[in-house]
Amino acid sequence: MKNFIQLNEEEKVSVLELVKTFLKSRKTDFKRQSLEEYNRELDQADDEIEAGEYVPHEEVMKRHFK
Repeated sequence: MKNFIQLNEEEKVSVLELVKTFLKSRKTDFKRQSLEEYNRELDQADDEIEAGEYVPHEEVMKRHFK
């Protein structure tokens, strides 16, 4: 959210349209995620970050603006 509010209006619209497109492409029989599943995914993400399995923000920005 911190990064989103720093975008200009055109960029915000673009990001929101991307998210809408992504969500529309999902199956309509969406199953609600349990709290346990959600927490398990957060734990897994934390483990990946601790293991260095992520792309730093600076690298994402470099790739994006090539």
